[in-house]
Amino acid sequence: MCIDDGPGPLAAGVRHDVEPAFEVNLEPVDSVVVTTLMDNLTDNLMADLGPARRAAPGSGPRCPSAVMADGQVPDALIAEHGFSVLVTVSKGGDEHRFLFDAGTSPDGVTENMRRLDIDPSSIEVIVCSHGHFDHTTGLDGLIRALRPVNMPVLIHPHFWRRRRLQLPGREPRELPTTSRRALTDAGFDIIEERQPSFLFGRSVLITGEVARTTGYEPGFPPQQAWLGGRWQPDPLVLDDQALIISVRDRGLVVITGCGHAGVVNIARYAKRLAGGQPLYALLGGFHLGGPAFEPLIPRVLDDLAALNPGVLVPAHCTGWRAQHAMSARFPAAFLPNAVGTSFHL
Repeated sequence: MCIDDGPGPLAAGVRHDVEPAFEVNLEPVDSVVVTTLMDNLTDNLMADLGPARRAAPGSGPRCPSAVMADGQVPDALIAEHGFSVLVTVSKGGDEHRFLFDAGTSPDGVTENMRRLDIDPSSIEVIVCSHGHFDHTTGLDGLIRALRPVNMPVLIHPHFWRRRRLQLPGREPRELPTTSRRALTDAGFDIIEERQPSFLFGRSVLITGEVARTTGYEPGFPPQQAWLGGRWQPDPLVLDDQALIISVRDRGLVVITGCGHAGVVNIARYAKRLAGGQPLYALLGGFHLGGPAFEPLIPRVLDDLAALNPGVLVPAHCTGWRAQHAMSARFPAAFLPNAVGTSFHL
């Protein structure tokens, strides 16, 4: 059960009592651990570096294999084009765990949790960054692992939108849409918010809609939504939201899903909400892959340099060109991600 330290209009310990234009009282935590349950990459040869602790190869469970001499092989972590992290916050001797996004396959996240010896029932709340299926489909496996489900899932109201991609020269491709009935029937307490909301006694802030201020981060131009009985442009992905945590004596940890709001917009908005605290760590999908977004990379890097993150972990949809550029521009801060990695912040 998530915990709040005061009354508020929302259920399950989540409070919406701030407006996005104003600074909020985000209480610092003692530490944060972000464990990657799903990302586009797995790499057993990555070494521990700084706050990154890699999953030890071969140390987990084993599975049968008829082509091995001893009939067994390590039950390897899997990667997919999706994103999910387990976030553990510690403050004053108390510890809380919650899930941010759930990956793109029904069982990928739950299977990786099993391989990492993480108990799904330790999760107190689920936050979804936005409604795209590569961040939500793993709720399927979690429902089966947790039955009966008894926890809140926090989303933006646009999460349910029926959407498609209209790419130049191609037929429109409709995206899978999460079923509200499936989640409610499973027992989730669905909480929809546009504005910032707190978790765990003002220790974690969910941004809600992110202010779009850079003027050059375009959202997701090929996206359309079924609105008013017809397909209409829906490029802003207003349901794209991020997490903000203040680590005592270090600064802000900001976690993005896809970063459709723009990674610079998100980081600036986080600082604005949190009263200008320094940006300590920035992790997640930055959506800079592909020909429509790669031209933005130099400008994004210039603006990130001004924000001066101490830890930079681009993941998921960031794209290899942007990751290589960030590695070269921010050699001290850059850390490559991989499934099973835990960042101790």
